[in-house]
Amino acid sequence: MTRSKDDPNKKTARDALLHLSQTKPRSKINKDIYSALDQLNGTHPWQKVMPEGHLSYPVRELNEGKVAYFNYNLAKEMGIISKDHPEKLNKKLEEKLLSTFSLRIINEYDQLQKEKYPEKLIKPNKYMATRYLQLQHTNKKGETSGDGRCIWNGTIVYKGLTWDISSRGTGVTALAPGAVEAGKPLKSGNTDQGYGCGLAEIDELYSAAIMAEIFYLNGIETERVLAIIDLGGGIGIGVRASLNLIRPAHLFMYLKQENYDALKRGTDYLILRQLQNKKWNFKYQNSNKYKLMLNEIVCSFAKFVARLERDYIFAWLDWDGDNVLATAGIIDYGSVRQFGLRHDQYRYDDVERFSTNLNEQKAKARQMIQVFIQLVDYLQSKKRSSLDTFKNHQELKKFDQIYEEEKRKLFLKQLGFKDTNLDNLLQSNKSLVDRLFSEFEKLEKLKTKKKMGKVADGINRPAILNMRKFINFVLKQLIENYEQNFSIEDLYLEILSEDHSIQNDYKITQSLIKKMEQVIIDYKALIDIASGPLQRRPLFLASLYARSQNINSENRVTGNALLYIVNEILENRAQGLKLEEIQKIIDNFIANQAPTQVQQKPNKKSLRTQKSKSLMKLVNEIAESYNEDI
Repeated sequence: MTRSKDDPNKKTARDALLHLSQTKPRSKINKDIYSALDQLNGTHPWQKVMPEGHLSYPVRELNEGKVAYFNYNLAKEMGIISKDHPEKLNKKLEEKLLSTFSLRIINEYDQLQKEKYPEKLIKPNKYMATRYLQLQHTNKKGETSGDGRCIWNGTIVYKGLTWDISSRGTGVTALAPGAVEAGKPLKSGNTDQGYGCGLAEIDELYSAAIMAEIFYLNGIETERVLAIIDLGGGIGIGVRASLNLIRPAHLFMYLKQENYDALKRGTDYLILRQLQNKKWNFKYQNSNKYKLMLNEIVCSFAKFVARLERDYIFAWLDWDGDNVLATAGIIDYGSVRQFGLRHDQYRYDDVERFSTNLNEQKAKARQMIQVFIQLVDYLQSKKRSSLDTFKNHQELKKFDQIYEEEKRKLFLKQLGFKDTNLDNLLQSNKSLVDRLFSEFEKLEKLKTKKKMGKVADGINRPAILNMRKFINFVLKQLIENYEQNFSIEDLYLEILSEDHSIQNDYKITQSLIKKMEQVIIDYKALIDIASGPLQRRPLFLASLYARSQNINSENRVTGNALLYIVNEILENRAQGLKLEEIQKIIDNFIANQAPTQVQQKPNKKSLRTQKSKSLMKLVNEIAESYNEDI
């Protein structure tokens, strides 16, 4: 049914957006030590601005569970706890966290079954599950898709910043792929339909919490996990937070539906949130605000996918903008992996389809930008042109340019060069940098001679050269004797991955020898340019080596390493290791994965028992043992 132009729901939504544009977020005055959590009562500005953009669910407290993980650093940033709060749960804090987050929706199945719950456990407000575009749904206009096991708890305002908080594992919604496929309401916890359970496994929640915080400390835009509620039986609730949890898919669905009014409100909301949180720098009243938004998105996504590629991070990007934040950041860690080598032929098996691979992420991000261009054109012209109209748009060319430049900057940093070296090397010696980068990339892409094969959750044909180790090895040799010629055969065997190579991979070809020799020659040429006078070279090399070791760490955690680490944590927990000690182990491991120069690096925690000390040692050993894995 089409609504009229004077539909009161649309007017209310526009009024809500107008109200949002005229107010600045203000921090609430605390009544008690944990009163910031009282803001999380299910209300969220998206509900009023986008009434068609969500489903509303009554929610009940489960009155059970325990806090299995709490992100104290994030909680302090959000004003949930004070800066000097001990990094330890007390009874009052745990009770507050459980009453706020140990929740389950009363979904369509519950309502049909006329389930009765104690009135005192039912929250006064309804919580939203948002609608957004998802390619795995048969309907390609977002009319059936969105949050399938997630509700939004609301927002927290602190020091003028607004944080979004949502919880996954709170019950199956009507937007879950399984519920849509079944064509009927599903009971939360059912296992009859794929992607229709509505609950979350505790191991995936731990993995997400650890990897997200590592990425954050390494300067990658991402959701972060505030808390994990353990409900027993291997399931739990993961609470995530970000300054903005909106995805491109939240907007793209209205573009596909040609719903101009909803698209404009949703886009205006995104802009307002970014401006209020001081992430974008222009005026909301600016007549070119959509073009200015597009510029921000183009720049951020170009740099984001360049970072993913250089850090070997697989995040399954696709043009629908589902598995990514609109602010160019990672969300939904179910299939996210950090590789040790450039395993760019790995594909995740999602039962009905295989994912994109690392090499294809840039193209998918570029398609996403093309959809944003189409979106902005539609908002300005009120006429939706075909996507193909924008295939040669200047913003796509800008995206390509920023992406290539950012890749080279990240590459030079990986080689150990300081930020102050980058512009000079790129502007005055671009051809040399391009050649070095091209040859280096060929080496890191070198694959085993065996064919593509199955891995635990997909398929892969592994890379075999550890080029992070290559950089450290070369720098160490140059420090010892700058003029000495390298034994390329020895270097090759030093960086060849034993775990991923077969016998035929051990024989080095003349072509490969020449490539490696050229990389070293060009690397030395850049060092000569950047180091300046000859007498400064030893000190310069030492600083290069120190930065390179920091970036190219031997214990950098991979996806498989994290799986094994979480399994060990859960096994030790089942054997009686206290949650307090597990929290310390997780915090210590995250700190070990953070760059040494990061300002917000967590403090190391003292472990009390021999059991926890042994587990800490094992966790670090696992990270190092699987540092070349997927």
